[in-house]
Amino acid sequence: MLKAQRAIRLGCFALLLGGALIHAAPAPAQQKTGPGVPADQSLTWQGLTLYGVVDLGVQYDTHSAPFSPYRPSASGNIVRQNSHESVTGLTPSNMGQSRVGLQGLEPLGADWSGLFQIETFFNPQSGEIANSLKSLAVNNGRPLIEQSVGVDGSSAGQTFQTAFAGIQSERFGTLTYGRQVTLLSEGAIKYDPNYLATAFGLLGASNTYAGGGSSENNRLDSTARYWVGLGDLVHVAGLYKFNGSRGSANTALQTDLGGDVAGASVDAYYSKVNSSVTASSLTAAQVSALPSLGYSASDSLAATVSDNTAYALMGRYELEPLKLFAGYESIRYSNPASPVSAGSIDIGGYVLAFVSNTAYDHPKIVQVYWSGIRYAVIPRLELTGAYYGVHQSAYGTGTQAGCSTSVHSTCSGSLEAFSFDADYRFNVHFDVYLGAMYSGVHDGLASGYLYTTNINPTIGARYKF
Repeated sequence: MLKAQRAIRLGCFALLLGGALIHAAPAPAQQKTGPGVPADQSLTWQGLTLYGVVDLGVQYDTHSAPFSPYRPSASGNIVRQNSHESVTGLTPSNMGQSRVGLQGLEPLGADWSGLFQIETFFNPQSGEIANSLKSLAVNNGRPLIEQSVGVDGSSAGQTFQTAFAGIQSERFGTLTYGRQVTLLSEGAIKYDPNYLATAFGLLGASNTYAGGGSSENNRLDSTARYWVGLGDLVHVAGLYKFNGSRGSANTALQTDLGGDVAGASVDAYYSKVNSSVTASSLTAAQVSALPSLGYSASDSLAATVSDNTAYALMGRYELEPLKLFAGYESIRYSNPASPVSAGSIDIGGYVLAFVSNTAYDHPKIVQVYWSGIRYAVIPRLELTGAYYGVHQSAYGTGTQAGCSTSVHSTCSGSLEAFSFDADYRFNVHFDVYLGAMYSGVHDGLASGYLYTTNINPTIGARYKF
């Protein structure tokens, strides 16, 4: 059965590659001239473009843990299990990830070009390379009331968060290899009314949903990605993650089918990630056991492993000066067909000292939905209002089956978030913003929380080159 499933997945990917023979629209958004800076104002020389973003602001949280110098956005932005006090401080990457990158486009003849892109994420308030997993490791052994913000993610101190190369053709599409943004994550950027801004949107504050069930899966190593347009209206794309070995463990497959017509844009996504890792800090008991295992508390973590399957439908409609957004995603977590062993190495070189492969004896179903509007009051000023909701079905067994309280994390529960923000652009390089997001958790999703709500008023500025 597993061999048959793998053959089907590879067959689907091969079919998408075969789509290269159909003529196409221009290449996808992954290859661009930098973060919204037009070509005539970019730092481009002989096909090479240096670009970057520095985003820094001040934020107040009604219920948070102390901000982290390592997590890409420093704060939690939404209420989290260890939120225990009001906090004010500098926060980076509120509207967009602070980064520096280099990309190249080299004509090869006819309409073919070679391309590459590399990016490094950093935290301007601390000077640290973005490292979500380190934000977890520094909390190892600490009770919730003594922890700082610690959130899992795809940034784990790697030199390059994005690193890929490939070829493209306006007729045959784009094929790239390396560490890349996934199709689902790129779709979330396109269809989130806040474009995945961490301070003002749930999808940016919690990359779990853009990652198809795990924050570590927004970017994936060892991927092949293909995008092609079928005429002027429809496009298809596929992404496959190799594991460098045999079997389905640590592989992933994503597909995208979408189209654009008369100001409307819609995309449907499928995602399957095998042996997906969700990392967490170690308990005091786990830390005390590390010496006997030969591991260090500074680079060891706990992990829950699952096979994650997600389906998503996202859309937007532009009728200037309005832009309307909506999306729905269903995520299914199940026990991994290929378990991960304790002592395995996660992204960034972190050791998974304690691993659970049996958290989902009954599959967990999470539904995510959102809608929002952006309104251009004047060409340089945009206002954004958004709503986000999450519903978790009960997935416990035995005495926990069907529960709907906060006693157990396996009970059904919900999360909701509302946000409003304003962004004023002085020019293509510099803008200022302010806004706030309310978040609240209920029932099973509030299990173990010290507080259940947070509001995060934020003001800041962003420079792009």
